[in-house]
Amino acid sequence: MTTAIQAKAAFRARSIRWGFIWALWCAVLWGAWYVPGAAIWQEQPFVAMNMDDPRQFLTAAAVITTLNALSVLLFLFLWLIVLEKFRDFGRTVVQLRRISKWYFAAAIFGGPMAIFGSFLAMGYVGAVFAAIAGLLYPIVGATIARVWYNEKITIRAALGILVIIGGGVAIYAPGILGEVSSASASQSSWIGYVGGAMAALGWGVEGALAGRALDVTDPDCGITVRFTAEVIYWLCLVMPALALFGDVDVIRLLLEALNLKAVTWLLLAGITFGFCYVSWYKSFPLIGVGRGQAIAALYGAFAVVFLAAFTLQFPAWNFVVGLALVVGGAFLMYTEKSDVLEVVRAL
Repeated sequence: MTTAIQAKAAFRARSIRWGFIWALWCAVLWGAWYVPGAAIWQEQPFVAMNMDDPRQFLTAAAVITTLNALSVLLFLFLWLIVLEKFRDFGRTVVQLRRISKWYFAAAIFGGPMAIFGSFLAMGYVGAVFAAIAGLLYPIVGATIARVWYNEKITIRAALGILVIIGGGVAIYAPGILGEVSSASASQSSWIGYVGGAMAALGWGVEGALAGRALDVTDPDCGITVRFTAEVIYWLCLVMPALALFGDVDVIRLLLEALNLKAVTWLLLAGITFGFCYVSWYKSFPLIGVGRGQAIAALYGAFAVVFLAAFTLQFPAWNFVVGLALVVGGAFLMYTEKSDVLEVVRAL
């Protein structure tokens, strides 16, 4: 006969296992997002723009990020309708003082800061540098969660985070050296380095903010509130500001981006990035912000796999070394005893 203690232990073990599964799904979908995320730049009207002009590049990055957020929100609304949680979303979003304010804050750090910063790093330094900079976000998120609400980060978990980041560096090392050296000659390269720092800091802070709100919120509703806030920021603040004070016709650029090829890539970006975020947010209440972010940082390896599959440019030997490291780091964290994670954070 199963005792209450045994049932509780079994439930906790299943919760931890599902936390790692959700985080791993996030990594897979995040890596897949890099395919449409990179392809959209090669479609009209963006491919015809002068990306050497910082003003045109910043405008293009802002428009793409806005359209990406709209596409993600579309699929999240469909997700809520399928789950019959749309009323729960409405009840969550109106709780501004106690709940949704955290998601509105997370949207600032995750959208205009992290995603936009990542696009800046891609444009001014390179995609490899942007991926490496983004991989540092678990350190930021785990540190804030530990200081703010006393989330447990054991020595084993910290070691796993460092090993995963080291594996990401090994995967991208040959390319990042060339990108950094070539970017050093550009007068605008400092914008790319700032963008990389924005990505790491933004995603780390977003995870910590979301982790606090997810203690009392359904993850499916929470992530939809977060992207609703991001879309509001882009459409009501950033785009009007660019239209009034920028040198590029933002309205024309948005309308020209609604062509078949560009919309196809945007929809693919929306479905991969949207459900990547769903998985990310579902992992936080189960295994904590630090562990959820660290396992999701495996996206670096999956990004190489997906890009290689679509471009037929297969990775070199360093990818095997890096992949072994990230898998080893994930294994270190996954094999941690479940009783260590009995209480993920202070209530």
